Amino acid sequence: MAGAGWLQDYDRRALTGDLTAGLTVGVMLIPQAMAYALLAGVPPVYGLYASLVPLGVYALLGTSRQLAVGVVAIDSLIVIAAVAPLAETGSQAFVTAAVLLAAMTGLIQLGLGLARFGFLVALLSRPVIAGFASAAAITIGLSQLPGLLGAPFAGLPTIWRLIAGAGELASGAHLISAVIGVGAVVLLLVFRRLRPGFPAALVAVVLSILTVWTLRLDIEGVRIVGVIPQGLPRPEIPAASWPLAKSLMPTAFALALIQFTTLVSLGKTFARKHNYRIDANRELLSVGAMNFLGSLFQTIPVSGSFSRTAVADSAGARSPLANVFAMAVIGLTLLFLTPAFYYLPIPVFSAIIMVAAFGMVDWKEIRELLRTKRIDGWIALATFGATLFVGILQGVLAGIAASITAIMFRITRPDIVELGHLEGTSLYRDLERRADTHRVAGVYILRFDASFSFANADYIRDHILNHLEGAPDTQALILDATSINDLDMTAAEVLTDLLRSLGERGIRLAIAGVKGRVADVMGSGGIAQDVGSENFYLSVHHAVTGIQERWESEAAG
Repeated sequence: MAGAGWLQDYDRRALTGDLTAGLTVGVMLIPQAMAYALLAGVPPVYGLYASLVPLGVYALLGTSRQLAVGVVAIDSLIVIAAVAPLAETGSQAFVTAAVLLAAMTGLIQLGLGLARFGFLVALLSRPVIAGFASAAAITIGLSQLPGLLGAPFAGLPTIWRLIAGAGELASGAHLISAVIGVGAVVLLLVFRRLRPGFPAALVAVVLSILTVWTLRLDIEGVRIVGVIPQGLPRPEIPAASWPLAKSLMPTAFALALIQFTTLVSLGKTFARKHNYRIDANRELLSVGAMNFLGSLFQTIPVSGSFSRTAVADSAGARSPLANVFAMAVIGLTLLFLTPAFYYLPIPVFSAIIMVAAFGMVDWKEIRELLRTKRIDGWIALATFGATLFVGILQGVLAGIAASITAIMFRITRPDIVELGHLEGTSLYRDLERRADTHRVAGVYILRFDASFSFANADYIRDHILNHLEGAPDTQALILDATSINDLDMTAAEVLTDLLRSLGERGIRLAIAGVKGRVADVMGSGGIAQDVGSENFYLSVHHAVTGIQERWESEAAG
């Protein structure tokens, strides 16, 4: 199902589920969108704007049937981290920069999608996502403490700033605001435990509005939303200047990659559950169009939401039409209901964000990574630490750098195993892993699972020569080439040098199971001639028997 193709094959029996899911997500999105807008540093109405056009765009272009899109917490945190040094939070200049960031992010994603760069999702591996998401969630949750307690707080509430300003935070807390905020947290947690999927945030919003309005707590110092502009956003081209765009460019590239990875990860999760496939390149184009076209209607950056997607799925979403119904809910809210949010207290927004954020922390995932493959666990922890203690963008870059470093280490230091004969068979397996294998007298049988390239050629040669220094009785070396997928000219030269070193020691080289493309390089590089056609074999077993027969023949002659 690519793009709006779902319309052609739409099963009307799915309409009830899509309608239910759309209305449920729409109701859930109202308070979340306004809360995440405040988290991003823009007025609440911009969260509602971001929940209109992008939802319709994804319904037309997206390939996931359950994905719920819109403004999300991690994107909002990245926005405020990038824009706060450039403009005052909540000002028109800040809004202009946030909308421009959405446009730039969208253009980058569209460009990458048209170039079919969907494979870039691999840069943000599972360990990077796990470490980044959990650390970002903690950062988001803790950043809401000032708002939750009603305490004035200068500067961005980063982890270090919160630690340094703990006294300022405690002394500046506003008692009534703190009671409202903490009460909202308790309410949300109770509903999450007893009625998961229920729009508890909307209940907290309604109860808090009624409480503040009835008791006029705004007069007592409780910060409220105030006037929210009524009506749909008007289309306008985002204001841009080269200095501003240049300042936002690194964030736009990082955000483009993070959003795309989030979208594809979510899409694949629910596609597997419902037995269909999504198109990664199409998703890249979809999120790009969501951001760019949305920016023409004053949208801040948007992507996919895990919590709302889970709710949409459980409510019966079977096609992107659910996003259209959610968009309709937001549209009606902007047209008719914004005056109802006048007395909405800011601490409730902080409570909504905090509960949602801490629910994203996934210690189980990091523990699982450490248990199954330690290097992936360490990458996750490195990403986690950099994100939490240094910064959002720095954490992502640190994770990518750690992943690339790990890949390069694996390439330059491939696993090299010595093979032994598996008793009673013609098979040869890792001596260290199989107790029922034994060495073939006078033969060193070697296998490494990697391409033979400039990156690892010297390491492999040195490993072989070091082994032979400790095994003076070795008369033949058999290289199992079945796992070698490529051979470059640097490795070819090293192989020629190795062949010469073996000749000086009186050791014969045999190569088994060479693949076609590798054989081509050996032939054009003259290695095949140097090794000798009689020393190439179909399998390790053929190589061993061939060498042993030759020894017997030489001994008899």
